Amino acid sequence: MEQISWIIGEHLREIRNTRQMTLEDVAKLTGVSKPMLGQIERGQSSPTINTLWKISTGLKIPLSCFYRQQENSMILAKVKDITPISKDDGKMRAYPLFAFEPMRNVEVYYIELDGNAVHSAEPHIKSVEEYVLMVTGNLQITAGEKDTILTEKQALCFQADVPHIYRNCSHEICTFYDVVFYAPE
Repeated sequence: MEQISWIIGEHLREIRNTRQMTLEDVAKLTGVSKPMLGQIERGQSSPTINTLWKISTGLKIPLSCFYRQQENSMILAKVKDITPISKDDGKMRAYPLFAFEPMRNVEVYYIELDGNAVHSAEPHIKSVEEYVLMVTGNLQITAGEKDTILTEKQALCFQADVPHIYRNCSHEICTFYDVVFYAPE
């Protein structure tokens, strides 16, 4: 866990320095205190998913920017080797397989959602699309006012700049891939 805290801190510092922002500037945009941001950057604090979400939303960057990997011509991602981002009291586990990179405009997650679990997601920035590819189970997705139920080997694309909800429709765990696409500006 200590290594992940350090990686998150390095990426936050890199983003802040690239934008020529102070810790105070970032605190104003994100609602996360300046001391907390400093601790995160130094790897002294392991931020919660909610704190990272506030930072990514305030800076208008994908959450996976904090977990991105080094550039490589071929990258093998193994779920078993990735520490999941745990949400909803551990009932949802998102494994960041491929973090956002500006040249790709996409991030990919493998997600496990426990039986009957529900995850509510905040809207992404404008023009973001999500592609959900079901592996096992049944999943209800509500995006804005629209509902769809996905079963194994089905896929769905939707505009993710609205509140959206993932609801496991069974008592068994469901698994799926979530590809988040950011349209070029």
